[in-house]
Amino acid sequence: MNASSDPTFPIREKAASFENVVTGTSCNQSSFKTKRGSFFFAGPGAKGVGFKAMFKLKGSMPQAQALAKEKPKYFEVGSTGWVTTRFSAEEPLPQELWEKWLEESYLITEKKI
Repeated sequence: MNASSDPTFPIREKAASFENVVTGTSCNQSSFKTKRGSFFFAGPGAKGVGFKAMFKLKGSMPQAQALAKEKPKYFEVGSTGWVTTRFSAEEPLPQELWEKWLEESYLITEKKI
């Protein structure tokens, strides 16, 4: 799959650009972490359908919970602060949303917020 058809590509590229980030693989997903822990995962959706991205949230949790209630097929809030998003190349995760959540997830992991 090329970068133009993979909506996780710009998110993964941005995650890798943060300071002190190590990239790897967890199961079939790309993982992004710092010395303090993982802050982002991205990869194919269940059974290879679509895509998913996972963010660790605090301040944006009310927004994530509202989205999960409104669109449970696309947003899921876990019990440990992780939020899973599901999307497709035709309907990607909105850039404004993933940029905000990605930065927050990184800063939480780095204990900067």
